[in-house]
Amino acid sequence: MFQEMGMSKDNIRGLILALASSFLIGTSFVVKKIGLRKAGASGVSAGLGGFSYLYEPLWWIGMVASILGETANFAAYAFAPAILVTPLGAMSIIVSAVLAHFVLSEKLHVFGIVGCILCIVGSTNIVLHAPKEREITSVKELWHLATQPGFIVYSIVVVGLVLLLVFKYASKYGNKYLVIYVGICSLMGSLTVMSVKALGIALKLTFSGSNQFLYAQTWFFAFVLSVCVIMQLNFLNKALDIFNTAVVSPVYYVMFTILTILASMIMFKDWSSQDAMEIATEICGLLTIISGTYLLHKTNDMGDSKTSLDPSNGRANGLTTPTSSQNSH
Repeated sequence: MFQEMGMSKDNIRGLILALASSFLIGTSFVVKKIGLRKAGASGVSAGLGGFSYLYEPLWWIGMVASILGETANFAAYAFAPAILVTPLGAMSIIVSAVLAHFVLSEKLHVFGIVGCILCIVGSTNIVLHAPKEREITSVKELWHLATQPGFIVYSIVVVGLVLLLVFKYASKYGNKYLVIYVGICSLMGSLTVMSVKALGIALKLTFSGSNQFLYAQTWFFAFVLSVCVIMQLNFLNKALDIFNTAVVSPVYYVMFTILTILASMIMFKDWSSQDAMEIATEICGLLTIISGTYLLHKTNDMGDSKTSLDPSNGRANGLTTPTSSQNSH
């Protein structure tokens, strides 16, 4: 069906993996929350510093689902362009919200339903108009793309902004302005995704019989990925510890998605084969998803205000939302 719509086989594989990732990650949050509730009922809850959840099988089932989801997300970047994979991360919020409504009795408000519909409509727009994945036959081709003047300038600007935020503004204004820590995470996140994509393609080529780990460039991408992920997790945790999760998650999702698509557009020239109408449709799809994500998190915040006194709900158990977890990769 998708091929009849003009989608390549690789894009279809990437789409399936991205959707599977969203389903697993969204489901994992609900399962882990059930495990946290059970553990809190019989011991010290996670929100009070307890670790009884480590003895709860349901929490571990949720953790395994989360790991499988992130693995599927990693693999999706090896087959499809970032403009197709990254925005679909919002689907995990829908899965989590719907399951929580039926399984955890956490009411999904009207605005939440509208948000879900907007995310689905926006995702459909992007899926139907996403550019085809560029054919890569060697990690040396990826290195050539990464060392083009445009992407070198982008990388220098990103690193420069991160260093400026970390060493000049983070200590003074990090606890006051959300954009400081989230900006660091989003900027590094765009380089993380490019490294993930490079490693994913290297693994795909290696499994097909052409070992890419013989090249130093592959290990360089792995090194960049490690550094970026560590920095992302560090500053995302700081942001989540200081600011309301319902505010951090949508802001991070928007900044991370826009910067990732920009980085992919510069490095892989995703839009070079598309006309203005297709590009405009994809941008409209992205804006629709962002609007839906905002509504979902506003609904989440409304729910928090009503259930904040219940230690078994949401933030009392130290939970974060699917978006904040998924975009930290």
